[in-house]
Amino acid sequence: MPDTASPRRWLSIVGIGEDGVKGLSPVARGLVSRADIVFGGERHLGLAAPLIRGETKPWPSPFSVGEVLAERGRQVCVLASGDPFFYGVGAVLASHVSPEETLVVPAPSAFSLAAARLGWPLPEVVLVSLHGRALDRIRPHLHPGARVLALTSDSDGPAHLARLLGEIGFGASRLTVLEALGGEHEQVRTTTASSFDPTDVAPLNTVAIEVEAGPGARVIAFTPGLSDALFEHDGQITKREIRAITLSALAPLRGQLLWDIGAGSGSVAIEWMLADPSMRAIAIEAHPERAARMTRNAASFGVPGLEVVEGPAPQALAELAQPDAIFIGGGASDEGVLDAAIAALRPGGRLVVNAVTLVTEALLIARYAAQGGELVRMVLTRAEPVGGKTGWRLALPVTQWVWVKP
Repeated sequence: MPDTASPRRWLSIVGIGEDGVKGLSPVARGLVSRADIVFGGERHLGLAAPLIRGETKPWPSPFSVGEVLAERGRQVCVLASGDPFFYGVGAVLASHVSPEETLVVPAPSAFSLAAARLGWPLPEVVLVSLHGRALDRIRPHLHPGARVLALTSDSDGPAHLARLLGEIGFGASRLTVLEALGGEHEQVRTTTASSFDPTDVAPLNTVAIEVEAGPGARVIAFTPGLSDALFEHDGQITKREIRAITLSALAPLRGQLLWDIGAGSGSVAIEWMLADPSMRAIAIEAHPERAARMTRNAASFGVPGLEVVEGPAPQALAELAQPDAIFIGGGASDEGVLDAAIAALRPGGRLVVNAVTLVTEALLIARYAAQGGELVRMVLTRAEPVGGKTGWRLALPVTQWVWVKP
């Protein structure tokens, strides 16, 4: 254990559970009792009240860590629920205070307690926080047979989650609501999403989901190139086979930001974000109705964090965060668009442009000749009804230029 008396360690972060001071280690108790000032939610401060000797400060609304940082130099203790670094305040504070200034004593997280009650091995469980976040974030994890632990925001959270599951074909899923875990009011109740009826649910709760998909359930596969039918679109969509090749060319890496210019339905940006929870994307679209449609698509795929910018390129590109990758699915031949994209791209970033018209194809051929990269022409045929029989129907060929910025 680090030296708790070191003057450099002015900030302690102590995880506290529903069992209050009884569940705290001697080290954690000492940090709380010796602090000049103790920050926390009203509930945290109440749980730790028997130990607190210094000044107490409930978190301000809206939440801000500025008051904590202003006390640098005093002995400050911050109380948090369970593990402060598991969707907790610890991560926020760590972005402002170095580890050398901090001592952290975590308690078991709600996820750990829930897994212990259920006998679920945590490495085999999907962990999702819906606390203060959109319920739609649950959607990508709803695979038949999956086990999911989800933190909710309040006492109404489990009912809202059950309703969403029922609406998208997962009503038969088994739900276990675990409330006030570790405290004297702990309660565990099991039902299904379609027959959910628990009332008076404690505000602090975790929902365990054993996923069961009914006929027509909206299951979002891991692979790129999802069915076009899953997207709301007006025909302006990168078709699934071309989309899969496009995502491969974009080569998503953890934490990267994509610009999807001329995004149409937003399908490429959405699948980019589905690759990993750390992925970010900005979809730029000049048509208001398509921009609105993209927002709906993002929610229905469980990536409500997609940023939609309404306006024409290149004007709409000004002041956007610098991208790691850019996809242009429409409008590449418009004046200034390609040059603006190349200028904005981070060094080492990837540019992927798809063309279906001769004008844009000619532009890409010229760029390939001048700047290198890869040039691919994709031709796709599908079996479709022809009269009373079946024949091959040729889709418009797509020319794709892939370029990495030096």
